[in-house]
Amino acid sequence: KELFAKLGLDVDPKTVMSKMSVSQRQMVEIAKAVSYNAKVIVFDEPTSSLTEQEVEHLFRIINMLRAEGCGIIYISHKMEEILRISDEVTIMRDGTWVATRPAAELTMNEIIRLMVGRELTNRYPPKEHPIGDVLFEAEHITALYSKLNDVSFKARRGEIIGVAGLDGSGRTELLENIFGVATRKHGEMRLNGKPIRNRNARESIKNGFALLTEERRATGIFGILNIRENTTISSLKNYRKGPFLSDKRMKEKTDWAINAMHIKTPTQETKIRSLSGGNQQKVILGRWLLTEPTVLLLDEPTRGIDVGAKYEIYELILDLAKQGKTVIMVSSEMPELLGVCDRILVMSGGRLAGEVDANNTTQEEIMALAAKFA
Repeated sequence: KELFAKLGLDVDPKTVMSKMSVSQRQMVEIAKAVSYNAKVIVFDEPTSSLTEQEVEHLFRIINMLRAEGCGIIYISHKMEEILRISDEVTIMRDGTWVATRPAAELTMNEIIRLMVGRELTNRYPPKEHPIGDVLFEAEHITALYSKLNDVSFKARRGEIIGVAGLDGSGRTELLENIFGVATRKHGEMRLNGKPIRNRNARESIKNGFALLTEERRATGIFGILNIRENTTISSLKNYRKGPFLSDKRMKEKTDWAINAMHIKTPTQETKIRSLSGGNQQKVILGRWLLTEPTVLLLDEPTRGIDVGAKYEIYELILDLAKQGKTVIMVSSEMPELLGVCDRILVMSGGRLAGEVDANNTTQEEIMALAAKFA
């Protein structure tokens, strides 16, 4: 309690960790590191699960530790944070040292150039996908075991819909209820005008839905399995050869995913847990693309991924839209939603607070809606 009070954390010390939100768990982990009275603390992507207010809180804690003489090693893919919090910046690429410079001498574009190894003039690819008729409709979606309440919206063929909101606003719960991994209390869904139920993941996959989850290590990857097994596990029926599975076909499809996603891995037999977070995310994306989904649900698809890999994932998302797929994408990064999406749904307190045109809105308007029912 004393430590939490010192750090300004509003968390009951008796709360079971598994019942906390991802951001609360992250703040408790930070408190644990501080509790050691360490002389050097390494923060590895500490803000990947935090809201903007929590990021500000974390920076106050870091500045307090710095004032007490603690050395901080801060690892992040978010350049704005790096430039704001650091005295000196070291850039790595593909496991090798690239440069070390005083933060005051660097710009965001210079960091991106050093990270990627080339000029990246635009952080987001151009939106060139045509938007068609209504493909998916959700009406009055209400969850049984979370506060998601009465959410209705329509998504068109070839449209990328963003879902914004503060942590705990119901963004993840919306995707989980659509995909059937969380229990709906009531609500109706239609695909191509026909009613669908999506009562569980198996039925959702059969109906052409795919869900890339928020926490890839907990609910996305099978850490003890290799790249091939992780890539093909959601589409095993396609590799049947009598009562067996065709190794040849599985290897071919995995090769396709590795090439299409630009996955950096020594071999298909490499355990997925040994890959970087960005490459793990690309494997999961490849897995879902092999199911040939009509509606792709993405929960924080670029969390903890470097700027070069992010651009590749944005290109994949926009390519799917060009093919007439519908993409519904949750993100905590508002510039990402504005740069990639066509329309943004804003969640607040488990309800849909409003929707905005991504090409004609501002971060301030989105934040105002996100606070509406919070």
